[in-house]
Amino acid sequence: MKPQISRQELENWLSSTLQPERFKDYCPNGLQVEGRAVIRHIVTGVTASQALIDAAIAQQADAILVHHGWFWKNENPCIRGPKHRRLSALLAQDINLFAYHLPLDAHTEWGNNAQLARVMDWTPDIQADGTPHRCGPDQLIWLGTPAWDCTAGELATDLAQRLGRKPMLIGELDQPVRRLAWCTGAAQGMMEAALAAGADCYVSGEISEPTVHLARETGSAYISAGHHATERYGVQALGAAIEAQFGVSCTFVDIDNPV
Repeated sequence: MKPQISRQELENWLSSTLQPERFKDYCPNGLQVEGRAVIRHIVTGVTASQALIDAAIAQQADAILVHHGWFWKNENPCIRGPKHRRLSALLAQDINLFAYHLPLDAHTEWGNNAQLARVMDWTPDIQADGTPHRCGPDQLIWLGTPAWDCTAGELATDLAQRLGRKPMLIGELDQPVRRLAWCTGAAQGMMEAALAAGADCYVSGEISEPTVHLARETGSAYISAGHHATERYGVQALGAAIEAQFGVSCTFVDIDNPV
């Protein structure tokens, strides 16, 4: 018989591990849609899209675990159109949906920022208490150094090679990167906090119009490396941790997204 875990046991472990109560988030964290009580196979992914749901159904998954779930603040609460089709598919197949947004960004071992540093061979600054040096809202921004002494142009090239997505660089190609800050996803609005902490280059997923002016006017570098591209690794690491802890099968499905 395949290893299994109860829905409640998994929810308790995820809550204890990720501590969602610490965050004032834009969506509910945890079990968003209740499915069957026993879980033997989990499909993980970045976003609870229809394509991911279809893949989970095809693989006979009992649960889906994602970074971007549903029921976002200020969205239309009506269950219509794509939202209805997604929810109907889950309910018809009795599949659980677990989602963790900021808690998965922030986790110091399995979080998106920790895992981006691992993929890129960046070295986080470590504080006296042994934890990574972080700053900004909810301590989401990480600080450290790149894998080697490099310029902003070389760092952008390395990101493209390792993440498989060409980034956008605002700044001079030959500008040295001495102090690096990063926060995955749509964290471009945190650039001022990164610069205040001493960074001369800030990496995030997306870019907004004001980000360009801030980089130019401060003489710093900003690299937009892709929202999806920078956030593929946290949920994979969390799935691997679940497998190691409980023996339950976790399969990552990468639904490509150019943003």
